Amino acid sequence: MQNTLATVLALILFPAAFLAQSPPKEIVLIKAGKLIDVRAGRVLTDQAILIEGDRIKQVGSSQSVQAPAGARVIDLSNATVLPGLIDCHTHLTFDPAHSGYSALGISTPREALYGAKNARVTLEAGFTTVRNVGANGYADIALRDAINAGDVPGPRIDASGPAIGVTGGHCDESLLAPEFHHKGDGVADGVPALMAKTREIAKYGADCIKICASGGVLSKGDSPEATQFSDEEIRAIVAEAHRLGRKVAAHAHGAAGIKQAVMAGVDSIEHASFIDDDAIRLMKEKGTYLVPTIYLGDWFMENYQRIGVPEFMVEKAKVVMPAARLNIARAFKAGVKVAFGTDAAVYPHGLNAHEFAVMVKLGMTAMQSIQAATVNAADLLGWSDRVGSLEPGRFADVIAVNGDPTTDVSVLERVVFVMKGGQVVKR
Repeated sequence: MQNTLATVLALILFPAAFLAQSPPKEIVLIKAGKLIDVRAGRVLTDQAILIEGDRIKQVGSSQSVQAPAGARVIDLSNATVLPGLIDCHTHLTFDPAHSGYSALGISTPREALYGAKNARVTLEAGFTTVRNVGANGYADIALRDAINAGDVPGPRIDASGPAIGVTGGHCDESLLAPEFHHKGDGVADGVPALMAKTREIAKYGADCIKICASGGVLSKGDSPEATQFSDEEIRAIVAEAHRLGRKVAAHAHGAAGIKQAVMAGVDSIEHASFIDDDAIRLMKEKGTYLVPTIYLGDWFMENYQRIGVPEFMVEKAKVVMPAARLNIARAFKAGVKVAFGTDAAVYPHGLNAHEFAVMVKLGMTAMQSIQAATVNAADLLGWSDRVGSLEPGRFADVIAVNGDPTTDVSVLERVVFVMKGGQVVKR
C-alpha cells in the first residue's frame, strides 16, 4: 500500500516539478569594436561580452571570449560599447511642459503616466539606471515597481518618494493662496516630526531620502542661498535615514546649506551652485559626492519665454545659473568626487546626455565625465556590484555609440544601441 501511494505521489509531483523548472537562460555574445573600461579609464579594441540571461558572464578580447553553440551574436564591431549610463538626479514623473502655476492642475495619477512615458524615453537615450529624487504621492515608487514587474519599459530606479523639507521651503507648495492650506508631501518641522517623516517615506518604499537643505530656483519666496533646517533637524534626518539603510541626497545651492548638509553626513550634494572653497574642502574631507546639474541652466535660459514660467523663477535663474558654472568648475578642478546628474524634468527627458559636453567644458576630461555617469554613480547609489561597469556578475546593461566618446563626448547624445538586463530595447 505504501509503495503504491509513493508511486502515485511521484506521478503527480514529477510533472509539476518538471514544469516549475526555469527555462534555459539565453546566451548572447556582443562583438565590440571598441569597449570602454570605465574602471581603468581606458578604451580597448576588438572585445567581446558574453551574457547569460540578465547578467554579464565574461568580458575580454574576441579571441578569448567564444560564443557557445546556439548563442545569439550581436555585432557592434563598428561601434564603441560602454556600460549603461546612470543619471543620479531625475524627476521622471514631472513634465517640463507643466511648471510653476500650470503644474497645480496635474494630478498624481497623471504624473505617474508622465513617468511611464519619460521612463521609456530616458532608457532609449542610454540611461539604464536613474536615481529619482522627488515625486508627488509616491508616484516614482509606483513607477519603479511597474518597471521591475515588466509592466512598462524604463530604467532601474533608485526612488526617493517625496522630498523632505520645512514649511515654506523649497520642498513645500508655495504657489497656492493661504486658504488652501496645502503642504508638500514631505513637509515637516522639528526633530520628532522630521524623524517620523523619514520613517514614513521609508515605510512606503523609498530606496533613498531626498532633503531640501537650501532654497531653490523654481520655488517661490525662498532664497537659494539660505539654509532651511536647523542643525539638529538635518542631523536627525540623516541619522534616521542611515539607520534605516537609506542614503541621503541634499538639494543645496548655497555654501552654508552645503556645509551644514555635509557636516550632517549626507551622501551627496545636488546642484551646489554657490559652493565655496570651505565647502569644497569639506566635501573632499568627508568624501561627499557632488551631483552637478548644469545643462539645465543653458536650456532654461534659452527656453523660458517659450514655456512661460513665472517671472520670479527667471530672476532667480539669472543669478544662480552663471554662478553655478564658475563654482562647479572650481569644484571639478579641486578634485571633489562627482556623480552624473541632470535634473531632467526642468528640460525634456531624453536630453540627459547633453550634460556631458558641459561637464567637459567646465574642466573634466571626457573619460572623467563618463566615469561620473558609470562607476562613480554606481558607487553613490551603493550599486557597484550591479551596475556601472562591464564586468562579470553585473547586469547586462550595455549601450553603444558611433564614434569614440572619449574624444568627442557629444556622441553620447546619439546612442544607437541599448540593452538592459540582457534584453535589447533599442537598435
